[in-house]
Amino acid sequence: MLGQGAMDGEVSIPRGKVFVTGGSGHVGANLVRRLVADGEDVRCLVQPGADNRAFEGLDIERIEGDLRDPQAMLRAVQGCVRVFHVAAKVSTLNATERQQREIFDINVLGTRNVMRAALRHNVARAVLTGSFSAVGYDLDDPARPSNEDQPFYPFARVLPYARSKALAEMEALKCAVEGLDVVIATSCACVGPYDYLPSRMGKTLIDYAHGRLHAYVDGGFPFVAARDLVEGHLLAMEKGRRGHKYIFATEFHTLAELIQMWSELLGLPLVRWKLPQPLMAGITGFYAETLGRFFPNAPQRLTPGAIEILRLNRRADTSKARQELGFKPTTIREAVRDALEFFAKEGQIPVGMLREMDLHPT
Repeated sequence: MLGQGAMDGEVSIPRGKVFVTGGSGHVGANLVRRLVADGEDVRCLVQPGADNRAFEGLDIERIEGDLRDPQAMLRAVQGCVRVFHVAAKVSTLNATERQQREIFDINVLGTRNVMRAALRHNVARAVLTGSFSAVGYDLDDPARPSNEDQPFYPFARVLPYARSKALAEMEALKCAVEGLDVVIATSCACVGPYDYLPSRMGKTLIDYAHGRLHAYVDGGFPFVAARDLVEGHLLAMEKGRRGHKYIFATEFHTLAELIQMWSELLGLPLVRWKLPQPLMAGITGFYAETLGRFFPNAPQRLTPGAIEILRLNRRADTSKARQELGFKPTTIREAVRDALEFFAKEGQIPVGMLREMDLHPT
């Protein structure tokens, strides 16, 4: 059968028009550029009125539509052979009821609409971008590396976003039962260029470059270089096993280690104040609840959810992706360099701050 995967021999996924959702976001923008560079015929979903700078200058087909509209997704997928569903509402907020509904509608129902459209139009393969937050962990030892077989534990203090991504996987796999060839490419925290919006990590890096990061809460998480994550998506499309998921991570780092990298690359002082996690969790919990209630659109860098994620110090086991797909990650230092070059080019950090020996913006 078509697309059974690497364990059953060579995979042969037909080539043709590629449909991508979420191309204006961090992961999607890197994926679209790689597809264009590889000579693929790309169609991108575009949300009217959104920040779509990521598409500027690219030879792609744009189609307007909303993930929450099943008929729009049927029109968007028609004529495509491959589908990358990257789009999601990313949030580490303790969401309000309205925000929870939006997260559910976009991440769960949106995934259902895209996957059912792919099934209806008999696409050769769909790849869903998953989240490491929807991968389970050892409850007695959270720092023990998690693999794809670890079940998601829904009774912990799990953010609505994580729950929504676990449910999104279920929607994709329900379509797999009906005959859709779908693979899940699980992303950890992405670092790299083309972060136009920018992401929470991108904003934190920009804050540091401008001297606005005065303290941090230590803890760590598995990070993935944008180029590695894109490569992982392409490997999942070409070699993945139908109905399987693969975790893509580059390296585990603590925030202290990341700040050390930033300091070395930019020549700026380290952030010296390390704040206790329990204290900050309590303060930010009260702050986030009040801010979210009265100012739901106000930016929140350090949310209780983000602190909880860091506290667990989770690791990712990428052995399945390495053994089955040939995944070979690079380094996060390279990804940070790429991100700094991008932000300098975009005018988000001063070009003069980049150390000449390490960074060469174009």
